[in-house]
Amino acid sequence: MLDIAADLDRWLREGRAFAVATVVAVGGSAPRPPGAALAVDSEGTAIGSVSGGCVEGAVYDLCVQALEDGTAVRERFGYSDEDAFAVGLTCGGVIEVLVTPVAEDAPARTVFAAALSAAANGEAAAIARVVEGPAEFLGRPLLVRADGSYESGLEGHPDLDRTVAGETRAMLDAGRTGEFGVSEDGSRCGEPLTLFVETSVPPPRMIVFGAVDFAAALVRTGKFLGYEVTVCDARPVFATRARFPEADEVVVDWPHRYLRRTRTDARTVLCVLTHDAKFDIPLLEAALRMPVAFVGAMGSRRTHEDRNRRLREVGVTEGELARLRSPIGLDIGARTPEETALSIAAEIVAARRGGTGMPLTGSGTPIHHDREDGSGGAHAAA
Repeated sequence: MLDIAADLDRWLREGRAFAVATVVAVGGSAPRPPGAALAVDSEGTAIGSVSGGCVEGAVYDLCVQALEDGTAVRERFGYSDEDAFAVGLTCGGVIEVLVTPVAEDAPARTVFAAALSAAANGEAAAIARVVEGPAEFLGRPLLVRADGSYESGLEGHPDLDRTVAGETRAMLDAGRTGEFGVSEDGSRCGEPLTLFVETSVPPPRMIVFGAVDFAAALVRTGKFLGYEVTVCDARPVFATRARFPEADEVVVDWPHRYLRRTRTDARTVLCVLTHDAKFDIPLLEAALRMPVAFVGAMGSRRTHEDRNRRLREVGVTEGELARLRSPIGLDIGARTPEETALSIAAEIVAARRGGTGMPLTGSGTPIHHDREDGSGGAHAAA
């Protein structure tokens, strides 16, 4: 539900009642990932999507029914081979959705409101909801903030709140969406309750080093993918807001010096486009020793070999060098800045999702990969 937080936050502030259907489990070639949501208000207005169209009508009806009876429900939708127009996923996948009513007088409405407000305002937060267990628990939420504080709508044993808050905080720290189990009294024995956690974290960073023509196209592509994009170059004549109007930040500084002082994490992507040894070597020496998601550098094969030699000379190990993606990008025959940006973005997505970069035609590989370790991508978004 946090993927449509801005709209739901507005609905709550307007006093609307609504029901939200959230994808909590997927299998096979499912069109939307866990966390995707569709919501319907009391006037019948719908926002969001759980399937890209396959089962939207049936999920819409579930939301309407949940609003009428005030009861949460979990429903499974799978492949239908008897009738192409039957309620089923014609792509061959399976999704399970949790439909939760958020009425105007619902006891947990304040918890949902706090979670949606935090997500809509770009704050780090996670919401856990019961997706399996006794009927009276189904759909109940607990919100955890980045500082560890929490608000509970579980209405269970105090130990349950503390246990769920602890597990949810761990998933928030990792930027993960997924499930975990506990018992009604807060222990892990028997695990009669299953909770689904959605996290909302600030967008991951893409730092583009080198204010070159290719950088402008990569900035646009990075923004499209949901990154917070910074351009850094030591040359003030090139690193200007006029040249990179779509960047979140344009920094004039030596790249290695900026990298050492700026904020990075396990989702950060570093793209080195300078292909100039006086910038590249000290920058990559630092970058390859940092726990970031991706380090890529532009340059010809000859530049790559020379760069590796220089990096070895300053003490970079073979293990550290193995992290360097150079020449950066997938082989799509790119020539223009826009094509090159697409090539780089494709490699970043493949690295994040565990993709092969091979054509899907005739490959036999999965279309949707299961890897999602919180190491990159848009904010949960993600």
